[in-house]
Amino acid sequence: MHLPEPLFRHSGSLVDANLGKFNAVVLLAAKNEDAPELSTSAFAEKTLAALGLSFETILSQWRDYVAKAGEILEVPITDKGALHRLYILGIGNASLEDSRKAGSALGRKVKSTGYSLLHGFEGEYDAAVAHLVAFSLSQYGWNVKSDYSKSDMSAREKGATSLTLDSSLESAITRAEILAESVWTTRDLIHTPSNIKNPAWLAQQAKNLVKKSKSPALSVMVKKGRELENFGGLKAVGNSSPNSLPHLVEIHYAPAGSSKWPHVVLVGKGITYDTGGISLKRPYDLMIPMKSDMAGAAAILSATVAMAKIQPRVRITALMMCAENMVSGTAQRPSDVITQYGGTTVEVINTDAEGRLVLADGLAYADLELKPDYLLDIATLTGAATLGLGKQHGAMYTRNPALAAGLQAAGERIGERVWPMPLIDDYVPALASNVADFNHDASAKSFSAGSVTAALFLEQFVGEQNWVHLDIAGPARSDVDAGESIKGGTGFGTRLLIEWLANLS
Repeated sequence: MHLPEPLFRHSGSLVDANLGKFNAVVLLAAKNEDAPELSTSAFAEKTLAALGLSFETILSQWRDYVAKAGEILEVPITDKGALHRLYILGIGNASLEDSRKAGSALGRKVKSTGYSLLHGFEGEYDAAVAHLVAFSLSQYGWNVKSDYSKSDMSAREKGATSLTLDSSLESAITRAEILAESVWTTRDLIHTPSNIKNPAWLAQQAKNLVKKSKSPALSVMVKKGRELENFGGLKAVGNSSPNSLPHLVEIHYAPAGSSKWPHVVLVGKGITYDTGGISLKRPYDLMIPMKSDMAGAAAILSATVAMAKIQPRVRITALMMCAENMVSGTAQRPSDVITQYGGTTVEVINTDAEGRLVLADGLAYADLELKPDYLLDIATLTGAATLGLGKQHGAMYTRNPALAAGLQAAGERIGERVWPMPLIDDYVPALASNVADFNHDASAKSFSAGSVTAALFLEQFVGEQNWVHLDIAGPARSDVDAGESIKGGTGFGTRLLIEWLANLS
């Protein structure tokens, strides 16, 4: 479960690089709106001269080329050893977003070629990280190995392309490798079919990742069976699948001497498959992508493990609330009343609104037992969030403006955007129940706003914590194979959490 190695290299000054050692060389072209001509770097000019070319000569043959982000000119090279391609890569105005677009376009251009590229990227740290991560994520591919007995993750696409860059980018390369590895891991977990992936399997992957890290700061504990006696939501959902019972996976990042550092608790929805339960999903094709309903749990696992490399001055507890939501004789029914962790009773109205039940247990457990300074949950929770914000933003709910601002800024930097949404107190009456403390799907009133009312339900379990809820149902899945993502799970939330946690201390 790792990137093809090494994906990125740095090697002194590119000016001194031996072009004949590479299959292709990438040169940048930028377009400043205030200047009429395209601009290139000194390295680009020197490289073109060594190849007997000039930027002006190339542009004279492609007069429509304007160096917009991701626009690529491909120039064949002959009689230069291994070198047989020159790419002129447009980076637009070299903004973060344009650097990201250029990275994914280059990655898709050379995907599966196995090329070794000399890449003349120049830019600030954040732009370099965005560019390199986009390149690596566009290289991602997934397929199932034939030998399921080993419960292995996936087989990477062969022929991944490597980049050699200037040594001045070493720190950006290091961070990009951590981010890319983490998102690849999240995507692997998401794309694994649910006939392989169940709560026990997901718990084992958490153990494997912690062991592989070889970090004394990381540990993992798994609760199951009688240990979940007080977790009424997790049991109500997960007991619908007798052959794959629920698990609570608790991962800790706690370096020596960290007891006085800020404590962050992350709670992730880990529904390894969601049929909707007795309230079966309609139409049935809505079930096809439901192997990805554990994307929140996968994101917090990958982000927490990444902390062992980044080493921020925060303590982290990640709670993966893992269950299958199936149709069986032991499945919960509409009208059941369950008792969540901590004693709050909930009337179940729609068994397809199961994610908030398992999250409520995790949030209450965190509030009552773990004493967090920050409490964050992340889940593919509601279709309503997608209707409101589309596929490009996650919905963010919190009553802490500073916390919202920090997460939003981290998302803008790293390319996983979240948008502040309102917790509308006027809608709380929709959670009323005649037989329990609350109903869980806001059916008592017809307010609509399904993502808002789901967040209001979760808020009942967080006490006085600095809490934020991320509904990532939209950006966690891609309907197309384009840009940084293949069709399927995107790994959204992984980069956002890593960036936020790394800058929290």
